[in-house]
Amino acid sequence: MASVHESLYFNPMMTNGVVHANVFGIKDWVTPYKIAVLVLLNEMSRTGEGAVSLMERRRLNQLLLPLLQGPDITLSKLYKLIEESCPQLANSVQIRIKLMAEGELKDMEQFFDDLSDSFSGTEPEVHKTSVVGLFLRHMILAYSKLSFSQVFKLYTALQQYFQNGEKKTVEDADMELTSRDEGERKMEKEELDVSVREEEVSCSGPLSQKQAEFFLSQQASLLKNDETKALTPASLQKELNNLLKFNPDFAEAHYLSYLNNLRVQDVFSSTHSLLHYFDRLILTGAESKSNGEEGYGRSLRYAALNLAALHCRFGHYQQAELALQEAIRIAQESNDHSWLYVLGQKRSDSYVLLEHSVKKAVHFGLPYLASLGIQSLVQQRAFAGKTANKLMDALKDSDLLHWKHSLSELIDISIAQKTAIWRLYGRSTMALQQAQMLLSMNSLEAVNAGVQQNNTESFAVALCHLAELHAEQGCFAAASEVLKHLKERFPPNSQHAQLWMLCDQKIQFDRAMNDGKYHLADSLVTGITALNSIEGVYRKAVVLQAQNQMSEAHKLLQKLLVHCQKLKNTEMVISVLLSVAELYWRSSSPTIALPMLLQALALSKEYRLQYLASETVLNLAFAQLILGIPEQALSLLHMAIEPILADGAILDKGRAMFLVAKCQVASAASYDQPKKAEALEAAIENLNEAKNYFAKVDCKERIRDVVYFQARLYHTLGKTQERNRCAMLFRQLHQELPSHGVPLINHL
Repeated sequence: MASVHESLYFNPMMTNGVVHANVFGIKDWVTPYKIAVLVLLNEMSRTGEGAVSLMERRRLNQLLLPLLQGPDITLSKLYKLIEESCPQLANSVQIRIKLMAEGELKDMEQFFDDLSDSFSGTEPEVHKTSVVGLFLRHMILAYSKLSFSQVFKLYTALQQYFQNGEKKTVEDADMELTSRDEGERKMEKEELDVSVREEEVSCSGPLSQKQAEFFLSQQASLLKNDETKALTPASLQKELNNLLKFNPDFAEAHYLSYLNNLRVQDVFSSTHSLLHYFDRLILTGAESKSNGEEGYGRSLRYAALNLAALHCRFGHYQQAELALQEAIRIAQESNDHSWLYVLGQKRSDSYVLLEHSVKKAVHFGLPYLASLGIQSLVQQRAFAGKTANKLMDALKDSDLLHWKHSLSELIDISIAQKTAIWRLYGRSTMALQQAQMLLSMNSLEAVNAGVQQNNTESFAVALCHLAELHAEQGCFAAASEVLKHLKERFPPNSQHAQLWMLCDQKIQFDRAMNDGKYHLADSLVTGITALNSIEGVYRKAVVLQAQNQMSEAHKLLQKLLVHCQKLKNTEMVISVLLSVAELYWRSSSPTIALPMLLQALALSKEYRLQYLASETVLNLAFAQLILGIPEQALSLLHMAIEPILADGAILDKGRAMFLVAKCQVASAASYDQPKKAEALEAAIENLNEAKNYFAKVDCKERIRDVVYFQARLYHTLGKTQERNRCAMLFRQLHQELPSHGVPLINHL
């Protein structure tokens, strides 16, 4: 139909196939699809109130607006939509279109002449200024401007449109007879929305101004709220290119192209589209007309600001800061320091800049910017080690702004922020509660039918936290369900897909390491590195360490430590220090490990990272056990074990209980026989608890270590039957798992 459409339109822009003028110089034009919609409107006005039920009338009214605003669709699709709303009316429309298409040209002429009668009389059927009235008047005016040859082409196109629709209807009817009964017809809510799908867009020619505006606004809304319902990046770009072919100066199409390229992380195309958008905006004078003389400078300022945001998103902080400085130079009176803060988070004055930005936003009555500034401040202070109660108080103040001004998007971001802060501080129970709160909340913002507001980045972040928290507790089936839902809600080509991809890779890596499948874990490192280079390098070092490649692991960890200290990534610095300390004691050099552990403990205390502090104390206790002072190790464990058992991962709980048992056995060496037997019995109970924890995460290597230790203890206590049972289990696991020659006592 594309060639027919292109020849139909009364277009001053086309001369010898070259675009010379704006395609939107004409507001609307007549197409076969719009004739079919006009027939529907005419039939609705002719049908009495008694012939159509109230529910059917309501469905038809809901259907009309997307039909008037949306792009042209096939006749069979139109029949189906009308039939789902009112089967009786669908039959009448089909008969009218058939009579017109199979009749003569004068039938179409007469139809347009009769449309004017809708406005006549003291009580007209359609009001002139209503949505339907404006559509009818536009169609009548556009038809009256057509020459005879154009009217003939329009009628020929109508006949072709009808024939194609009839063929499709027959094919669909044959297929439906084999798959469902006639009585199963329900009007789905999302079908009422008539969202733009690929087959609908592809059947249409160049869009009119209203259709183009509706298409762009709908796709932009879907990209923000529910990306899965938007066109795929390739299909959307194809439609935008087609739109720009007929109107290269359509600024909004360039901006949607910019958003579409951001989805696939295409920095070149997104920059190109963004620059084209502001070029067209300034050249067409759209901003100047609406904002007076201020419009030109305003466009330039926002152009630079958007360019800064684009570079910031792709990690080009130097170019982003230059673009932001340009924006500030253009408009000193509207200094917006919020982007300067985002770009310069490592600058010493970033806190001052952001605080100043929040004060100015409050002064000028800008709640959205004020709340964003508060949340950015909270994030910065969390990384700086501020106490949780102060951060939560600040977020409470921002929440008051959210609820007062119904800023639903920021409510979601605030809850996701709380989830991340509680996880940073090692409080998994609180993090789980916040994540579930976000998932159970309904959106406050009214969006189109069938569109869910929670398909946003904050929702993806909360779900990823939820998956990781379940995996840490050994609930891998639940974590898989969460990830499955994430994959459905955020497909691989969506802009937030990287969040669940990294989460999925990390969970698979941890499971492979627990199961002793180091070759599988090593293969996952490449995917993790592609998504997060620092995390990938760290996990590569962990695999090398597990494979007893100590020198390679040590080199990698030292490089990573220097890099993370430069970036002030405190969490990773502590994790690397703990891994380096483990390398030293596995190499029988526990005294060298102590300074590393003390440095890690000082950092975790300074930044109030409670869980990492507990894990560091656990490692310190193990180092003291190796050095032959189990009593001090046991007293240290009593300090660290409570947070681990309350909020720790299942694997860490098992490691803690195993270490307690080792310390109890080592301390019992100097006891008399009755007291020693009692201490060994207590150690066996702790080993049973550790074994249960390890079994939940399927960590067979550590279960092997536990049953070996239990067998030795049972042998000492003279319990032969229990010793033999543990020895048999150890033998089975030892044959199944590879042994890397690491002494059991030197493995935490």
